Amino acid sequence: MKNLRFYACLALVGNASVATAADHAVANEPPATLPEVRVTAGRIEQSQFDAPASVHVVDAQTLQRAGPLVNLSEALAGVPGLMAVTRNNYAQDVQISIRGFGARSPFGLRGIRLITDGIPATIPDGQGQASTTALTSADRVEVITGPLAQLYGNAAGGVIQAFTREATEKPEGQMRWTSGSYGLRRTDWQVSGRSGRVGLVADLSTFETDGFRANSAAQRTQFNSVITWSASPDTRLRLVVNLLDLPLAQDPLGLTQAQVDADPTQAGLGALANRTRKTVQQNQLGAVLEHRLSSATKVQVRAYAGRRETLQFQTGSWIGLDRHYQGVGLQVNGRQRLQSEVVMDWAVGFDYDRSAEQRQGGGVAAGDISGNPSRNELNVASNRDLFGQVNLNLGPSWTVTAGMRASRVDFTSRDDLPLPDDGSGSMRFGANNPALGVTWHASDHLNLYANWGRGLETPTLSEVAYSSVGGVPTGQGLNTALRASRSRHAELGAKWQPGPHLRMQAAWFHVKTGDEIVTDVSASGRTAYKNASRTSREGLEFSSTASWNKNWLTQITATAMTARYEQSSGAITAGNDMPGIARRQQRASLVWAQSGHSSGSQEFVPGLEVKADWLVRSKMFADDANLAAAPAFQQLNLQVRQKLRVGIADVVVLAALENVTNQQYIGSVIINQAGRQYFEPGLPRNWRVGVQAVVPF
Repeated sequence: MKNLRFYACLALVGNASVATAADHAVANEPPATLPEVRVTAGRIEQSQFDAPASVHVVDAQTLQRAGPLVNLSEALAGVPGLMAVTRNNYAQDVQISIRGFGARSPFGLRGIRLITDGIPATIPDGQGQASTTALTSADRVEVITGPLAQLYGNAAGGVIQAFTREATEKPEGQMRWTSGSYGLRRTDWQVSGRSGRVGLVADLSTFETDGFRANSAAQRTQFNSVITWSASPDTRLRLVVNLLDLPLAQDPLGLTQAQVDADPTQAGLGALANRTRKTVQQNQLGAVLEHRLSSATKVQVRAYAGRRETLQFQTGSWIGLDRHYQGVGLQVNGRQRLQSEVVMDWAVGFDYDRSAEQRQGGGVAAGDISGNPSRNELNVASNRDLFGQVNLNLGPSWTVTAGMRASRVDFTSRDDLPLPDDGSGSMRFGANNPALGVTWHASDHLNLYANWGRGLETPTLSEVAYSSVGGVPTGQGLNTALRASRSRHAELGAKWQPGPHLRMQAAWFHVKTGDEIVTDVSASGRTAYKNASRTSREGLEFSSTASWNKNWLTQITATAMTARYEQSSGAITAGNDMPGIARRQQRASLVWAQSGHSSGSQEFVPGLEVKADWLVRSKMFADDANLAAAPAFQQLNLQVRQKLRVGIADVVVLAALENVTNQQYIGSVIINQAGRQYFEPGLPRNWRVGVQAVVPF
């Protein structure tokens, strides 16, 4: 905690100096006004400053400066309490954790709810894939942490919501091309516009890379479209279409420390011989209907369905997953004035989601399917949840928040290869998770809040797929001995906004978890899980955004967290750090814009922009025994963007240099990996150039 206090004090002094300098800026160059941001805190929309929780927003301008917009981790790197890393392994997706939740995931997202345009991208068991989020057409990304995130149900250690941009009033076309180190090739084609009551955003993007390491090439094509129809002033329908095709994603596997030291570009043991890889195809259709019943009440109905097909080749085995999923939801929001100064905002609703996945598996020879399947079963996960939230505004100084989510999650498995043993079975999990909080609006510039809540995190279908028999993972039936983990969250926070050019936010959090789900044994691409007794997470988060004058903008975030096991279990010793979680992470960003920052406006202003990012991350352990760790590192990234008007087109030319000092570092770890192949190296110094053009029709 000592280091975080140092960084927080440093940021406070620095931003105070910025504020003072801004107050004395020359009259014709005042500081850029930071736009007011509205967010969804729990289930109720309100201003970010007044929200009684840690809610962070990555806006469109920040997204455009984030990177090639391939991975969600690019957009989330500056969110306090969140650790987002790129594995440089597109067969396993990015690794994202929020206050330690999700850190254990060997692939995809765990313990975090992902929602895109109101449609869940996380299935009922708590598993999701970040690659389905189309950043090239995103307007903003919201991140909710802390107790109010629990109102989103199972595995809501945090919530990430992405929103596609609104259709432009006048039709326009957009083209983006990017090229970079290690065969990076990225294109994006987008159209947007309105005709009468109908608006359209359609975005088609492609991505290819030869890969930094051996056996790490990937190809991806993605289509995202949102059609809006304003049937009346009170009724609006959004139709959301998402298509993802990943025909090639080679898996370089992890490396041992000795392999990293010898050659970080090599593939892990068995990767080349087995041609480890993955293919994915996903198609999804969703609809969100919003209708205002009165000036104070509105209702939202959503429905969606999709299919995801995955075929993965590992060392010694293959897995085929054919998933059909669908869901519906209803939410009603309202506002009532109870007394002259007492106003109640409320929300009630329900969610039903279902995923049915045919799971097959068997042996491989030289990277191809060999013999008959040794596993063929239908795994089904579903949830039926009711939720409600009330924000009671008790005059100008106090707001009380209360919410509840009643969750029931069911797993069933039908073994289609019942001989010699029938692995069919079922599991049920349930919980009533409350969230309570109070906010003191100390002044127009300062809010202080305290929150408390309980959470539920069930194992995923992948985690119950294997049991440990004689120290070996076996795939016969569900691991019914695995229990859901339950958590208690507490948070104290402060938000300070002394003027339109400075925002600061700080939070302390404490999380206690019982029956934490941890690795039991891992071998041959299979992992069996078990429950540890108790864990604790405690930390401090700090963030600030400040404008010196109209040209200079700084963003600083810092997180310090201690995540530990509280009881011994197997290889776990009480007091050990939980793996995959860095104790400290700091990020500082400095942006200079020749023509000034646009204060939230989307108007295109020609001029030069220069950005510098500095990231510091402490070491993080790779195993429960704390015997192996990825060392601490620092990274400096630079970016230059020239905005031009060429005829009727708005053009942006970009050049970026990342990891400027060419530091060798570990980008992510594979927790408790068999054979001690824990480490996935980060990219050395690398470059990227690109051009973007927007042309009105």
